[in-house]
Amino acid sequence: IGFFGEGGKDAEGRKLSGYAYAFGETICGGSGATSVQPGASGVHTHMTNTRITDPESLEKRYPVILREFAIRPGTGGKGMNKGGDGVVRDIECRAPLSFSVITERRSVAPYGMSGGDPGQCGANYWVRKEKKGEKEVFRWVDMGAKNMVKMEAGDRCVIHTPGGGGWGS
Repeated sequence: IGFFGEGGKDAEGRKLSGYAYAFGETICGGSGATSVQPGASGVHTHMTNTRITDPESLEKRYPVILREFAIRPGTGGKGMNKGGDGVVRDIECRAPLSFSVITERRSVAPYGMSGGDPGQCGANYWVRKEKKGEKEVFRWVDMGAKNMVKMEAGDRCVIHTPGGGGWGS
């Protein structure tokens, strides 16, 4: 995922064009099982030399709150060796931000091997904060696998990464 914040002001107080900051990270998921071991949960499988941003750095440097970062239990495929579970990464905006997602395995599940079940697909959600009369409600919008949306303060980007496929029946 990535997010971008609108420009600030120059020394004379004029609004700057472009982005004042940009952030990007790769988010871990579940790895597939093998004939000799189960898949790992919450790991980077096809991206090397990366790691997730810790909550303290993320919240200190950007106008966001990390509401949840947890394993998605039961998302790995069943089998003699179970696939690893994916994760949930829930980020709330404290200012208007443009969020971008470039993901895979949102419509086609990670396959199992040698009779193992597939892992669960991932999903990307824009949780929009809306007013209904005097009440605040949250509307969950599926962002799809690849998209960019302009979010307002109080909106959330919730990423569900896929689980890995299982191995063996």
